[in-house]
Amino acid sequence: MVNLVWAIPALPLAAFFVNGLFGRRWLKQATGPIAAGAVGASALMATAVFLEVLGGRAQTTVVLYQWIGVGDFRIDIAALVDPLSAVMLLVVTVVSFLVHVYSIGYMSHDHGFHRFFTWLPLFVFAMLILVLADNYLLMFVGWEGVGVCSYLLIGYWFERHEPSVAAKKAFVMNRIGDWGFTIGMVTTFLVFGSMNFVDVFHRVGMASQAVLTVICLAFFLGACGKSAQLPLSSWLPDAMEGPTPVSALIHAATMVTAGVYLVARSTPLFEAAGPALPIVAAVGALTAIFAATIALVQNDIKRVMAYSTVSQLGYMFLALGVGAPVAAMFHLATHAFFKALLFLGSGSVIHGMQNEQDMRKMGGLRRKMPVTYWTMLVAGGALAAMPPLAGFWSKDEIVGAAFLHGDTLLWGVGVFTGALTAFYVTRAMVLTFHGEPRDQHLYDHAHESPAVMTLPLIVLAVGSVLAGFVGFPPEAGFIHGFIGPVVQLHGAAHHPEYTVIAALAAVSVAAGLIGIGIGLAMYRGRRPDPAAVARLTRPVYRLLVNKYFIDELYDRRFVAFFTGFGGVMSAFDVHIIDGFVNRLGWVVSAAGGGLRRAQTGVVGNYALSVVVGLLALMALYGGYAVGVLR
Repeated sequence: MVNLVWAIPALPLAAFFVNGLFGRRWLKQATGPIAAGAVGASALMATAVFLEVLGGRAQTTVVLYQWIGVGDFRIDIAALVDPLSAVMLLVVTVVSFLVHVYSIGYMSHDHGFHRFFTWLPLFVFAMLILVLADNYLLMFVGWEGVGVCSYLLIGYWFERHEPSVAAKKAFVMNRIGDWGFTIGMVTTFLVFGSMNFVDVFHRVGMASQAVLTVICLAFFLGACGKSAQLPLSSWLPDAMEGPTPVSALIHAATMVTAGVYLVARSTPLFEAAGPALPIVAAVGALTAIFAATIALVQNDIKRVMAYSTVSQLGYMFLALGVGAPVAAMFHLATHAFFKALLFLGSGSVIHGMQNEQDMRKMGGLRRKMPVTYWTMLVAGGALAAMPPLAGFWSKDEIVGAAFLHGDTLLWGVGVFTGALTAFYVTRAMVLTFHGEPRDQHLYDHAHESPAVMTLPLIVLAVGSVLAGFVGFPPEAGFIHGFIGPVVQLHGAAHHPEYTVIAALAAVSVAAGLIGIGIGLAMYRGRRPDPAAVARLTRPVYRLLVNKYFIDELYDRRFVAFFTGFGGVMSAFDVHIIDGFVNRLGWVVSAAGGGLRRAQTGVVGNYALSVVVGLLALMALYGGYAVGVLR
């Protein structure tokens, strides 16, 4: 099956072409099942590939064809199949399939149904190319592909102003990150003479630590763009303007996981670079607490989940930075299940509440939407890292890795952020599902979603419970033995004492319980009253509501500068470049206009001109002859 691995991305690509060519006129609503069926078949094939790799098949490169061949330089369209890519294939295809099935119900009344199911499988195709690539250049093709698809899907409702602006913001901020990826990729080629992962990693010793640091920081800038880390994080919450299934796909299985995968795949480079890893850890920890604090005060249910994703991605980069790439990939896998569930559950609430997203207008919905409530409760518990749910095993391993690495500051940030996470997810669940309805009209018309939407929620809930057990026992579970040999740093600590692990886990769980307790006390018991707390902490509350004024800073400093710079360049182009060409054209045109007057069309004038010319020539030559004779 490994030799047929290229069929996995080929199926979603085929669905894109079929739906794109025939969807609008002939297929229409059939485009949904076609796309879902193609991605489902990819998921089955990915499962078969995973099982074959699990069975002991060594790292395999499957070459489709030679792409570039110049002298000794060669780039193939080739897939690198190893435990890391096998896990990513499984996560991407399974979660994407469930999102596709859910979307058939969620988008059923949308006028652009066929267009949605044209772009959605293309998104999956691009991510699969990124995951399968055996070299940085082919990875960059998939990297850019998910960027284009995110632009198309975030701005899917392009008739509205907000989605169009959000799509452009995502596109521009990702171009900044892509600039970093390009620098890293080109420098890698110049230093190592290859872009192939295996070749580059074997030649790491050829480069100095300073050069490797430049390469790794450039790649990390690219990762910050795709995975929404500071300072390129603000595009992801705004991406909520797209349809909810798109949000689930971006946050759980495709785009934002790309940056984490890039750094994990490049572990040998980052390990040799030295200073790069502490920077990755610091940015990840800062992003985690930064986004979690903003999530505390959000009222849009989707934006709470969006800032949660930014925070959880920060945890993953924290793990990568402290030398625990297995924990990062473990959390990526578990997060895919419970975050997809939280977004799809939020979509179910929005669908049942006539497209209302403000939690302040909800309340009491657990009676109207029991399946959505119970599945989201499971996902919320996983996000809050409550045992024995999936998030407990993966996130606590990250926090523990920071402590074992000897960085108590990062450990403290991780524990505190965990308490904040438990608080804001509790707040969201209480405001949405508990208490009395705050908008009676919306509540009266609220209803549970159809089975095509609730069945994926149930499957994801099961994954949110069971996925964590692939990491049991801690530090020595199945996933550690499976992908550890691919990404584990040399000399990294292994198998700490279980008493230490248990103590660290107890601290994290206690922090989560405190967060849940405060959330329940404030939003169910009103002790203290949230409004009173907001008034008491008005400066802090205002800072968080306005998202630390990051967007305003960017608008006033960077956007305004580049808008002005663009205006100057436009004026230079219009008045200098075009002005020179236009004036030269005017001179030629004026000269031509003068000559045009000689073309009168009167034969007598032409005869007179000939005679005058002959007389002039005779006079000229006559004068010349006289001069010679003298």
